[in-house]
Amino acid sequence: MNMPVLRIGKHQPRYPLIQGGMGVAISGKNLAGHVAACGGIGTIASVGLCHDSPYFTEKRNYFEVNQIVMREAVQNAREIAEKNINPMIGNSKPIIAVNCMVALTDYDTQVRSSCEGGVDIMISGAGLPLRLPEYTKDFPDVALVPIVSSAKAASLIARHWEKKHGRIPDGFVVETPHTAGGHLGASTIEQVYSPELALDVAVPEVVRFVSEELKVDIPVIAAGGIWDRGDMARAFELGASGVQVGTRFVCTEECDASLRFKQAYIDATEDDIVLINSPAGLPGRAIRNPFVSAYLDGEVESKPCFANCLSHCRYRKDRSTFCIAMALVDGCLGNWESGLFFCGSNAAKADKIEKVEQVIRDFFPNGK
Repeated sequence: MNMPVLRIGKHQPRYPLIQGGMGVAISGKNLAGHVAACGGIGTIASVGLCHDSPYFTEKRNYFEVNQIVMREAVQNAREIAEKNINPMIGNSKPIIAVNCMVALTDYDTQVRSSCEGGVDIMISGAGLPLRLPEYTKDFPDVALVPIVSSAKAASLIARHWEKKHGRIPDGFVVETPHTAGGHLGASTIEQVYSPELALDVAVPEVVRFVSEELKVDIPVIAAGGIWDRGDMARAFELGASGVQVGTRFVCTEECDASLRFKQAYIDATEDDIVLINSPAGLPGRAIRNPFVSAYLDGEVESKPCFANCLSHCRYRKDRSTFCIAMALVDGCLGNWESGLFFCGSNAAKADKIEKVEQVIRDFFPNGK
């Protein structure tokens, strides 16, 4: 395999692999730290990370606690990485990223808090991160990577950043809604499988845009449905300089999710993986359980909103859906009856719990 070198801003991991950000609290400090320790880029998902924080007992509100928790999560992930350095990493340094959704009410303060905690890379999607350079201007070493599903979105972001902020992204994650997990980069469920959003279409188009129009050397990272070395090889053939892998890391010992959450992946069949309309206004991919089945039948009940966490939320607006924050928290905790278990299309391939090191070695046997 022709293995590319992945360099994002000033940061170069041992391997061209980013562990995907998965909320709520599925990819937290532990998973991110151990992936970074093995030579990949470990990613913390910022959304809802503070749901179980003891700081709530001090009567701070949700948004204040988010700022504290984000700083600490980045610092703790780095400590975990440095304490568990694996020989696989060679001479490289552990790299920690944060995935922060544009759709969050406190998007700006979560981004700043992550930077204050010492994050290396900010990855941002679920909306167009048009103001991301503004929020990170005091942290020039932090690399900025938007998530897009098409060259059109990549161009819109890059041109806006050039005009308003005098810079361009340090890379793009191109994520296909065909196979990705969680919230998907499509406007409707009908658009999820649009041919133009397939990786074999979108990745080459973004690569061409970067090289021929932007005329810069920045990486394009393929995401969605990357399960093994074969998937990675196909992404490299499309012109990608790296891959983002989420679902494969859920069933690892180091993943921050509960054992019951991981077991849901192991038990899932292909028929159990379905699309839903999220209260965030985006399609999402999840495992069918009693909660999701009821929602698809129009009978779902919701726990009360506790955070006001989304800038656009149908549940907060008219109570027509459910509080996604509470459903995702229940999922993370392993509450099968009431939780939302987001996943990628490959979740049914999970058949055991393994270690992060084993996953990395599956992608890069003998360090290559």
